[in-house]
Amino acid sequence: MSGAETADRAGRQIRVGLDVGGTKIDAVAVDGSGDILGRIRRSTGWGDDAVVESIVMAVTALADETGFPVSDIGSVGIGIPGLVDVAEGRVDHAVNLGVKSLDLAARAERMLGIPFRVENDVKAAALGAAVLSGVAGSMAYLNLGTGVAAGIVIDGRIWRGSRGTAGEVGHISVDPHGRLCGCGQLGCIETFCGGGALAKAWGRPGALPIRDIFDAADAGDAHASTLRDDLYHGAAAAVRILVLSADVETVVIGGGLTALGARLEDGIRTALHAGAEASPFMRSLRLDERIELLSAGSPAAAFGAALVGASVPEKEIVPHG
Repeated sequence: MSGAETADRAGRQIRVGLDVGGTKIDAVAVDGSGDILGRIRRSTGWGDDAVVESIVMAVTALADETGFPVSDIGSVGIGIPGLVDVAEGRVDHAVNLGVKSLDLAARAERMLGIPFRVENDVKAAALGAAVLSGVAGSMAYLNLGTGVAAGIVIDGRIWRGSRGTAGEVGHISVDPHGRLCGCGQLGCIETFCGGGALAKAWGRPGALPIRDIFDAADAGDAHASTLRDDLYHGAAAAVRILVLSADVETVVIGGGLTALGARLEDGIRTALHAGAEASPFMRSLRLDERIELLSAGSPAAAFGAALVGASVPEKEIVPHG
């Protein structure tokens, strides 16, 4: 299998995983049996030095608060946005962190003396979601957040494809006359169900614009109803593409928009069901039965990063996003 990797649980028992986002780091400590020993959240720094420092501080704070010495940590895995060179432990173009190019693993290793591995955040989350959800066989993880991204896990291993972009559906255009996407195309899936694109199309102030859209739609606002339907349409399109292109058995949906809970899940199921009504072939796939939502606040991304930290690469790959 090209570009796959699996976990190595030998050696020291404690594995640390970090999900590094634009504003916070979610950190977990995992023992050799896969049980989470402790979890903390810390703020993320801005720029190369601050990002490295905040990662190191998160590891040491996790050890201190959970009650084990740093010397007991066998590995640290980092899930981080941007273009990640897994072989070199380098991240490029993590714009939300102020990082242009950073040899993250090497710098963190020098400061703590612990092996670090770096992975794209969504791919790490896909691995964590597969394990925590108990999904066997093939699974896609669809991340609905500010943007839209996906990762594929087959038999407990991240499936990358030849250039590391397997499963990335956010920038597949499904409407050539649709809204302009940040990538330069029109009508990408992300323009339909990405939180950032929807908030921009909504155009009204508010701390939680997607929740505001849903609430306004429930109250009869026509514009909000259209945007809510767009979200369902885009997410359903992503599920269809992931199943039809990779034949995954399950699509686990995660990301910030899952805070909407059943309001999101039920709408996506309805859209999948409606989209299959005219096609016996699509009905036979039972797409509406293949999706499941991660619970809000799930540690899947950090947990997956811990597994990445303990993994042994079977093939080095080119930089990917």
